[in-house]
Amino acid sequence: FLLIALGSALYFQRLQAGGRAGFPAPDFVLSDLQGRAHRLSEFRGKVVFLNVWATWCPPCRMEMPSMEQLHRRLKGKEFVMLAVSEDEDGSQSVQSFINKIGVTFPVLIDPDGVVPNRYGVTGYPETFVIDREGRVIQHTIGPEDWNSKSSYRYFSALLEGVSETTQAAGEDT
Repeated sequence: FLLIALGSALYFQRLQAGGRAGFPAPDFVLSDLQGRAHRLSEFRGKVVFLNVWATWCPPCRMEMPSMEQLHRRLKGKEFVMLAVSEDEDGSQSVQSFINKIGVTFPVLIDPDGVVPNRYGVTGYPETFVIDREGRVIQHTIGPEDWNSKSSYRYFSALLEGVSETTQAAGEDT
């Protein structure tokens, strides 16, 4: 019974995730680990990878190295990666984890839960891909291997201006 309940919960969570794309990305202002403020709307015109996570979340910690690898591959190509930490103690627990992994993209601190409330986050990690016009075009619940070939192709196509429809058609051939 427990396995069926867990499987059903995961299915409905993933089903819900598919319906949470195609909306304007809610703006926010959060500080990074160095205290610099970042406003999401300042990145309009770029593809934004917005990941909501916490250091106490094992799947979040698991996917962070692949995020760093994707960031390094796409750095300088109108691509922005932001990791929003939901740790309640702020930067204290986040800084040591980030240093250990060698993260080079901005890690924002959100101890008050501003981003989860605005984006309807149901758990961690969750990732939102925001297009150049500021619309959420993809929402992923759970950890991913962001350095996979398919992820790299997806983001490269977005950066080259290839539509999702064209990209999907090309994958079938």
